[in-house]
Amino acid sequence: MATENNVLLTDTADGVVTLTLNRPDQFNALSEALLAALQDSLAAIAQDDSVRCVVLAANGRAFCAGHDLKQMRANPDQRYYEQLFAQCGRVMQSIVNLPVPVIAKVHGMATAAGCQLVASCDLAIAADTAKFAVSGINVGLFCSTPAVALTRNVSAKKAFEMLMTGQFISADDAAAQGLINHAVPLDQLDAQVDALVQTICAKSPVAVRTGKGMFQRQRVMSLGDAYDYAGQVMAQNMMAEDVAEGIDAFTQKRHPVWKGR
Repeated sequence: MATENNVLLTDTADGVVTLTLNRPDQFNALSEALLAALQDSLAAIAQDDSVRCVVLAANGRAFCAGHDLKQMRANPDQRYYEQLFAQCGRVMQSIVNLPVPVIAKVHGMATAAGCQLVASCDLAIAADTAKFAVSGINVGLFCSTPAVALTRNVSAKKAFEMLMTGQFISADDAAAQGLINHAVPLDQLDAQVDALVQTICAKSPVAVRTGKGMFQRQRVMSLGDAYDYAGQVMAQNMMAEDVAEGIDAFTQKRHPVWKGR
């Protein structure tokens, strides 16, 4: 089932929701309207237990060119900017906090908040022709909010180099640095993303949702707290019917039939 609100297209099939940025003439810049549409869609997905995975894609030549600079210049007010960046931050955190994996499907350029969007996703596959940058510094604006997501993906020195120079890195470099998972030929991008989606959807919904939440939460904990938390989560996970089914299927040498509970 496909729906649209002009700036964001939504397609749902077999538990997979594809959100497609749809401002191709503006290189999918994150306008207020697009951020609001993303937030609304993510909020709805978070409440839908039938969703197994989300793919974030884009139309046009670019994946996302970051914030809409023309819209920003038309509103020269600090309070406006604070609200805009807070709105963007909520979208990024909604991706991280979503109970199912989000895969960025990056076919073209991702800059500034567009790079932040890729970094906020759980997984990312890009065409080997795609390029990435946090280029605000080139117009006198340090990419402070993109830096939050970037530094949680790549090393501190690489992130600082990108932020200070504003230079593009290739998809191969982005994969080597951990910003994306894989760089593949453009004509293989759809197939690679589909294969990853199907791999995730073949797993127990309980394990996937448990794992997404656990992985993100433990990242900000101390080592001891992380192990305490992980032990509690794993013990609770062991009580799920899917775990009993999975272990029985393994010992009986058959494919499991997941019940999602």
